[in-house]
Amino acid sequence: MKTSLTIAIFLTISGIASAYTPAGIAAESKKANDFFEKCWDETLSRHPVDESFYGIKTHYDQLEDLSDEKATADEKVWERQLADLKKNVKFEALDAQTQLSYKLFEREAAREAEEFKYRFDIYPVSQMRGVHAQMPTFMINIHKIDDVKDAEAYIARLRAFPKLFDQLLVNLKAREEKRVVVPRFVFPLVLDACHKVIQGKPFDSGPNDSPLLGDFTKKVTALSKADGETRERLVADATRALNESVKPAYDKLIAFLEEQAKRATEDDGVWKFKDGAEFYESALRRTTTTDMSAKEIHETGLKEMARIQDEMNKIREKVGFKGDLQAFFKFIREDQQFRLPSNEQGRAKYLAMATDIIETMKKRLDELFVTKPKADIVVKAVESFREKSAGKAFYQQPAPNGTRPGMFYVNLRDMQDNPTYELEALAHHEGIPGHHMQIAIAQELNGIPKFRKFSHAYTAYTEGWGLYSELTPKEIALYADPYSDFGRLSLELWRAARLVVDTGIHSKRWTRDQAIDYLIKNTPNTEADCTDSINRYIVMPSQATAYKVGMLKILELREKAKKSLGDKFDIRQFHEVVLGNGSVPLDVLEELVDRWIKSKQAG
Repeated sequence: MKTSLTIAIFLTISGIASAYTPAGIAAESKKANDFFEKCWDETLSRHPVDESFYGIKTHYDQLEDLSDEKATADEKVWERQLADLKKNVKFEALDAQTQLSYKLFEREAAREAEEFKYRFDIYPVSQMRGVHAQMPTFMINIHKIDDVKDAEAYIARLRAFPKLFDQLLVNLKAREEKRVVVPRFVFPLVLDACHKVIQGKPFDSGPNDSPLLGDFTKKVTALSKADGETRERLVADATRALNESVKPAYDKLIAFLEEQAKRATEDDGVWKFKDGAEFYESALRRTTTTDMSAKEIHETGLKEMARIQDEMNKIREKVGFKGDLQAFFKFIREDQQFRLPSNEQGRAKYLAMATDIIETMKKRLDELFVTKPKADIVVKAVESFREKSAGKAFYQQPAPNGTRPGMFYVNLRDMQDNPTYELEALAHHEGIPGHHMQIAIAQELNGIPKFRKFSHAYTAYTEGWGLYSELTPKEIALYADPYSDFGRLSLELWRAARLVVDTGIHSKRWTRDQAIDYLIKNTPNTEADCTDSINRYIVMPSQATAYKVGMLKILELREKAKKSLGDKFDIRQFHEVVLGNGSVPLDVLEELVDRWIKSKQAG
């Protein structure tokens, strides 16, 4: 696999000591790290919502600024910070870890510049992203109310919805002028999510509170630092803010989207954009951190599909199924032994099963890892107002200050789309040893700057680790049930299929129906699952390619280390190298593993 933008990382300080004393290296490294922290604090202070994710309440009564003027100013900040780094810090006088930080800062600045260049090719609203769904989710899950001031900040944020949504409308109109409009099928999904936010009290006379009023009331009711009169006042103020600010903001957005839907087309890939081909190539580079072309990625997907289907056939034979793989797919897709009922009891059991899988893996971590995360993880169902538009499963990082655990979300809207045979692999991917392990450990690392601890810039690394983490439990004899092992393979097959359909849609001009049909014919997933997933890949070009590309690189590096080290190879130490530097591009990961191999050989 080719890697892109290879950077010369000097991971040893040989040759430096002759020019710089240990004290000089330490001083220059401290200066650089102080600079990185200053840059992180400056950037974070410009994003109130991001501050809240990290447990910071400095701008707790504010929301984001979505204007293009703000986006331009943010890019200017990155340019200034990078210029200051190059002017004031001597790279050759830094210790090894700080040299790595220097190069990663350069890489992130370049990535931000590339993303800024193509900002008008990114959909501001879709069923996968957009403030229409993200803001209610944020208010419910992230905005904590510990005192009256926090409650008043919550209300102030509700009051800020009109300005936020007006900025969103400007962005939507600016993109439409450039012919960047989501495909027609997206509009009903987004409109459904919008309507659900403004259903219930105080927006109508229904028996239930709306999601935001219900959340605010629950949080304020639990507020021990306020008397009854204060609580009543706060709820009344929030109710007014919902009626006077939130409702009009959504009404305005809904009206615009209903009109824009009439002008939308059924063209699905980004090839339809004026600079669509260039944008997609850029997106693939940023997502995979490689120079792999769309054609290479497509062909890799086809090869992996064939390999994994061969493995599936072995399990089909092992369980004694009479029929070919397509017949086995149909059996897996339809047999109710692999589904829980779509009721409260079925959903509760699914959540309990996911929790049990994670707890079991926790007890086995010492067999695979040196460092374990301090932050805990909980399993949660996706909130009802965003079930229809949200993904099947996803992870939300813990608060660095320990006030919020990591959260593994599962979408239980239709239990037919949540087969139990996939649950073990899914829990390992999103939870342990997957995203929670990687992200929580990164946040808890000592000796590296915050921009590395909290970076999510390198999707191929994070999602590659997640997919790799579905495999590693098998290597310590988990997946005892052959159907669970088939589930692991089905999820890996799914990620291989993503390489095929993502490039098919955005490079080969496949239609939506063509891509859905490919998944139905080549995977055991339901038609609904296939449809929802293609809907996602259409509005998030390239993102789906990260998983398999990243996993293949990690496996390649592991095999390289095994062959190079022989009996000296230790899987726990290998994982320490992979997880011990935060999120990095794949070429940087290769440099780190190569360094580790050389150090082990020398030892």
